[in-house]
Amino acid sequence: MNVLDAIHARKSVRRFKDEVVPKEDILEMLEAATAAPSPKHQQNWNFVVVTNREIINKMAEIVTKSHENLGEIAKTEKDKKIHMSVINYYTCFKNAPVVIMVYGSEYKMIEYKILKENNASKEVLDMLVSPQSAAQGIGAAVENFLLAATEKGYGTCYMTGPTHAKLEIEKLIGLDKPGFELMSMISLGVAEDNTSPKPSRKPLEEVVTFID
Repeated sequence: MNVLDAIHARKSVRRFKDEVVPKEDILEMLEAATAAPSPKHQQNWNFVVVTNREIINKMAEIVTKSHENLGEIAKTEKDKKIHMSVINYYTCFKNAPVVIMVYGSEYKMIEYKILKENNASKEVLDMLVSPQSAAQGIGAAVENFLLAATEKGYGTCYMTGPTHAKLEIEKLIGLDKPGFELMSMISLGVAEDNTSPKPSRKPLEEVVTFID
């Protein structure tokens, strides 16, 4: 499978077979992840591989409780209904044999330091950090992981939704690495047969502009 084939074959998978993913395969995917481009080459990522079923189930319980609590404080029944309609998407990782916890640390910007020391306004400083370079680097690493998994015949689902419960999840995982916080999660496994097709994408004319 070449790169373009993997890109177009990749889709979100939320149902998995009860099959073990060999550690050597996981390491190969993680090596691909860490080959991603990284702003200023800071490589501000860290990955925690969870295969412990008890911990995965506990994470799902934490996310479910957090999700329900958010639903209860919605100002309208319509908002609550919309919010609760996606709970199964936020907890589908409980069906996976492997969950990759993706952590990130602060992106250090010398530009920010220089401007701040010269009393730049909050508006200027906010504009400087608005591209969220740390998150962009993490996203590139995640995409590499997803494509490597697809090439090796595995299914994945990339999730940021469960992070509304990130503080409790971080406490459960207990990563002893100061400065790192949970950014996203990837469920990984052998996909069940006949999983949902990949949804359509917006046509290029809606998302592309050429300046000749």
